[in-house]
Amino acid sequence: MRTYLFVAVAALAVACNSNAPTAPTSSATTATSTTAPTPAAAAVDARGIYAQFQSAVTVSLAGSTATLRSTGLPDHASPYWPRGSTQYEAPHAGMQMAPNQIATQSLSLQVPTAPAVGSASDTPLGPMGIAVNGVAIFNQYAAGRSPLTNEILTFDRFNGHPQQTGQYHYHVEPLWLTSNRGGDSLIGVLLDGFPVYGPRDQDGTMPGGLDSCNGHVHATREVPAGIYHYHVVSAPPYISGCFRGTPGRLG
Repeated sequence: MRTYLFVAVAALAVACNSNAPTAPTSSATTATSTTAPTPAAAAVDARGIYAQFQSAVTVSLAGSTATLRSTGLPDHASPYWPRGSTQYEAPHAGMQMAPNQIATQSLSLQVPTAPAVGSASDTPLGPMGIAVNGVAIFNQYAAGRSPLTNEILTFDRFNGHPQQTGQYHYHVEPLWLTSNRGGDSLIGVLLDGFPVYGPRDQDGTMPGGLDSCNGHVHATREVPAGIYHYHVVSAPPYISGCFRGTPGRLG
């Protein structure tokens, strides 16, 4: 047991960025998926989604680009806050604490405001998107693009944790958001400008026909005419297996 814990914690201390026999806590079930790509589609105006971002995220719209900035700090309790913080809470039963603490970041993403579906491309390690509360969204991999298996044990009760520089992030369903905002709510946006939603579609049903990137085209509250978007699910890739649009950039 001691060897196993050392491996899990050491991997997170070196880097973090996740196929797990122990599934992360999730309100989602695995949606119907397919490896068939979503057909190419015309660009869709996604600016309406930014009205749902909280005050922790500064949104600047200029031409065809939205710039999103935040300190990356979660708006909820976690054992990874310093013990003197009002947001500190004790680890939950079975949690294996990583050696990192939450620290203020300078998170900045530039994303297209009218994303178009195109060829799939790999998501990077590190931030691949930002949640509506300003927290970074990471992909389904740990360091070296290895499975999240051990890191899952270090997630707090809202499914987040900080990496070695203190950047708190979500690899899987952010339960703080889906429990408070609803399973069909907007979770955030990825670097390609396409939004991420909870485990359900706007009509309350489980999303069907998700492609290899974990997305499909469907109506949402923010874009009633329909837009390609990703859904959180309970198995890898959890949030997104690839970008379906052309990604913007960090910084």
